[in-house]
Amino acid sequence: MLYREGPDGEKLSAIGFGCMRLPQKAGLIDEKEAIREIHHAIEKGINYFDTAVPYHLGASEPFLGRALAGGLREKVNIATKLPHWAVKSRDDMDAILERQLANLRTDRIDYYLLHSIAADSWAKLKNLGVKDFLKDAKRCGKIRHYGFSYHGDKRSFKEILDDFDWEFCQLQYNYIDADSQAGTEGIEYAGRKGIPVIVMEPLHGGILAKKLPKDVTDIFDSAPVKRTPAEWSFRWILNRPEIAVVLSGMNSIEQIDENTATASDALPNAMSEEELAVIEAVKQKYAEKIKISCTGCRYCMPCPFHVNIPECFAAYNNYHMFNRNFTNKLQYLGRMGGVLSDRSFAGMCRKCGKCKKACPQGIDIPKELAKVSSEMEGPTFKVQIFLMKLAMPLQAKLAMLGRKRK
Repeated sequence: MLYREGPDGEKLSAIGFGCMRLPQKAGLIDEKEAIREIHHAIEKGINYFDTAVPYHLGASEPFLGRALAGGLREKVNIATKLPHWAVKSRDDMDAILERQLANLRTDRIDYYLLHSIAADSWAKLKNLGVKDFLKDAKRCGKIRHYGFSYHGDKRSFKEILDDFDWEFCQLQYNYIDADSQAGTEGIEYAGRKGIPVIVMEPLHGGILAKKLPKDVTDIFDSAPVKRTPAEWSFRWILNRPEIAVVLSGMNSIEQIDENTATASDALPNAMSEEELAVIEAVKQKYAEKIKISCTGCRYCMPCPFHVNIPECFAAYNNYHMFNRNFTNKLQYLGRMGGVLSDRSFAGMCRKCGKCKKACPQGIDIPKELAKVSSEMEGPTFKVQIFLMKLAMPLQAKLAMLGRKRK
């Protein structure tokens, strides 16, 4: 296992263990198998474990606390997150952190993130005193480093990054998402500021590792170096020097062995031009499946009705690139619907035409947004948003009550 520098030069395993997709049995965490996998990952050198309140409907944090009992806690770094949607006051922040410490059976959280913040949620948290909360929690030793996870656009990412003395950040990044969300531009910006980047969704929810289209598989099969699609993806990400850890939601011993083997020699800037050309060819093949030729230039923004036009188009394109995968639709609901970030969905368009005049690609944006709304939203979309907004704080509160420990 190779190790990379985190905050203050700490050595973090290049592959981190994401605890969002643990093995399950009858809809619950398969505790025996999941503990076996976590112990195996530690033996293989993984020292970064990432969890959060919503994962496994509140069961992930308490499970991880149990899995690291018996002295293993001191061998690893624990990362978890403050669910901003459950925060109404500074007291809520303190109470949630205390419950997380209890759930994880520890006196400190090594890497503490504000979960999936955006411009509006960051503004809300600031007004409630989150900066003082993070500094106070670090001063008294309850957290060691603070950062945030993010799924929004490049501009807001840079503004948030510049607005506080962050010690690390966490971004979605893979070769398909290189130009969407914060993307490569955001990673390079964080790198110039000396802020380590933790990568999530390196396989785009597993889609880049299994059931690939045949024309994509053919490109990988014809490459001079024989690798699995997952290995290609991890090596491409780890090729960037700004990356400290790549999280993987591993749920089998075989996946742990494959990923740690990849991380044993995946150095920054190690991929050859020939290897990078393979990934570029795969990206191009996926690009051919794109429905809307938006480049994300943002000349259409800001929208007077607050539609995030480039992100709506990116979500719609992803949905079609990956054979109408349900995960992409759920992500659109959470992010564009205003559950985890600003409300910015396609159905908010009022066809004023301002964006169409500004688009250098000549896209009929109102017409395309109508297609996005029809396919990604549908007649029950606002009801779904309402229900998810009700469910998220409730789920967080239930999780904070803790679960019976075995």
